[in-house]
Amino acid sequence: MNILITGGTGFVGKHLTKALHENGHHTYILTRSPENKQNSELATFIGYDHDPTTLPHINAVINLAGESLFGYWTKSKKQSILESRINITHLLVEMIKKMDNKPDVFISGSAVGYFGSSEDKIFTEATNEAGNDFLAEVALEWEAVANQAENQLGIRTVFLRFGVILGKEGAFPLMRLPVKLFAGGKIGTGEQWLSWIHIDDVVRLIQFCLNDPKIEGPVNATAPNPKRNKDFMRILASVMHRPHWLPVPSTMIHLLIGEMGQLVTKGQYVLPKKAQDHGFQFNYPRLKEAISSIEE
Repeated sequence: MNILITGGTGFVGKHLTKALHENGHHTYILTRSPENKQNSELATFIGYDHDPTTLPHINAVINLAGESLFGYWTKSKKQSILESRINITHLLVEMIKKMDNKPDVFISGSAVGYFGSSEDKIFTEATNEAGNDFLAEVALEWEAVANQAENQLGIRTVFLRFGVILGKEGAFPLMRLPVKLFAGGKIGTGEQWLSWIHIDDVVRLIQFCLNDPKIEGPVNATAPNPKRNKDFMRILASVMHRPHWLPVPSTMIHLLIGEMGQLVTKGQYVLPKKAQDHGFQFNYPRLKEAISSIEE
């Protein structure tokens, strides 16, 4: 297949591009500055203004781009987080409209933040009501723009609601740092849920959604065993052979990093029901094995 990707040089995108190449596919990575990139057998880089009619038939479009959530959430930062996702998704929909032969599927990123936060609710794809905080707003608007591919063009559309992705890049190195420094412990009450997924399973799940024409709409990209923060940190410390003893108060988190602190002081219990109902098997369904594979 020929696959058009945004965010192809990011954490998930790099792993995905490599896997797609190994499976005989070619990727076209949409980027602001293609002149600064070097084409390879893995991927061809094209600019935002590239004429889509000059491309070979694109079988699938995968949208992984968006401003990083990390950083102090000023008004301008929050605007950038939202608009970066909305604008690139809108651009992709417009590119698809111009293609003579439309792709079979459009897969767009989203996040478990869609559901808001809760310590006692269980969220699946059947949960229709979105949360009411900033991250829920971002996910809701992001999915609405992506859904134009289906509503206006009749293209099978999937929204991958990512949990915290565990790998050697992304958020995990920051999460393990205090543990490495012998200062690991629960954050806040420790009761907040953390829905996570190993990077290898992320890549496999994206390809699974590519290849199964029956999958559409929201798909929770999380492992089937969420953990409360206190248990996540305890297991992480155990795998790293470090103590788990120093709790970090929520007030300190918010004092240091402001509103972004909700990424670690709040959470949600999210299950990957749709993926499992369609037969997806996780290589890393349990946290200890997932962390151990990264720490090797």
